Amino acid sequence: MHAFGLPVSIVLAISAGYAAASSQQPLALPSAAAPFDPHSYPQSFARCSAINRENSEQVGIDIQYVEVNPTANRTLLLVHGWPGLWSTWSNQIQHFEEDYHLIIPTLRGFGASTHPGDVQSSGTMSDMVSDMACVLQHANVQHKVVCVGHDWGSQICYEAARMRPDLVEAVSGTLPYISSAGPFLSADQLSALVPALSYQAYFEKHTREAAEELNASIRRTLRAIYRSSASPPPAEFLKSTTSFLDAWQEHEEIPPMSILTPAEEDYLVEQHSIQGLEKTLQFYTHGNRLGTWSFDRAQGNFSIPQPALSIYPTDDPVADWEFIASAIHSPSFFSQLTTKTMDAQHWPQLENPQAFNRILRDWLTGLPSQ
Repeated sequence: MHAFGLPVSIVLAISAGYAAASSQQPLALPSAAAPFDPHSYPQSFARCSAINRENSEQVGIDIQYVEVNPTANRTLLLVHGWPGLWSTWSNQIQHFEEDYHLIIPTLRGFGASTHPGDVQSSGTMSDMVSDMACVLQHANVQHKVVCVGHDWGSQICYEAARMRPDLVEAVSGTLPYISSAGPFLSADQLSALVPALSYQAYFEKHTREAAEELNASIRRTLRAIYRSSASPPPAEFLKSTTSFLDAWQEHEEIPPMSILTPAEEDYLVEQHSIQGLEKTLQFYTHGNRLGTWSFDRAQGNFSIPQPALSIYPTDDPVADWEFIASAIHSPSFFSQLTTKTMDAQHWPQLENPQAFNRILRDWLTGLPSQ
């Protein structure tokens, strides 16, 4: 769930609701007909260089990733958002694993992927792109990849395409590309304009307290977020600047995730329990958001020349993303953009995987041969 550096015009357009080193041998492919079992996929870890900007210390971090079908001709880099993991691409892994080489990382600070330690300013978009480049190098990928992102993963993929055209041949995302060409807006400014983004001000101004609330019951937190059209959150969810879960206080138990199997939910809880959710709040801190905006502005190039695909869910409570993209002139930053819409809320790859996979596969088929 993300929004940063948004022009005022787009913020006003957002509707209420929630937004949202060692390695092992690549996996022998399981049957796609079998239920997805994240434990059956061997994990690899890339040792990557990072900086802790709190004390200007260079450190090493371990980025977990899963690799499937390394002999395929084209590589898909699948990048999750908040608060996801590599496993939230389960439907795409099973659908594409026989035809594509898949690299599915877990972002720094999530699950088993470690973090430099400074949540406030050591998780910028350039940091994330550097981690993705490190993973690709560790996996010995010798050609350009197609970067496919969800939520914050979309922005990471867009930034990877912009910063590293030598690594990314094409890019896809479920949210619009938000360039840094416009003015920077703080979380306070965002939440003042749009109550549904109030949680971002909470995460920014009270990061430690927010982390304590999220970590008090990781299962409850994740169930609150992983909702769908069939089982939506309360209308007031994400509209508080003092609590993340207060809209759920009348629910003694939040219903299980309808878009994940019980085994997948258990895995998500297990992995996020390794280090808690504090470092995952890096996307919302002022230091990281301003650092990303400032870095991009200094580079002065906001365009993405590679083939691009936007897959917008039509029922996301936070916004009509196709309208938002138009309002911020997002298409103008692309040279080769295809836009598709599909029925789903914030998690289209989980809620309506058949439609998502069909759109993605049709677009992939039309890409130039490598």
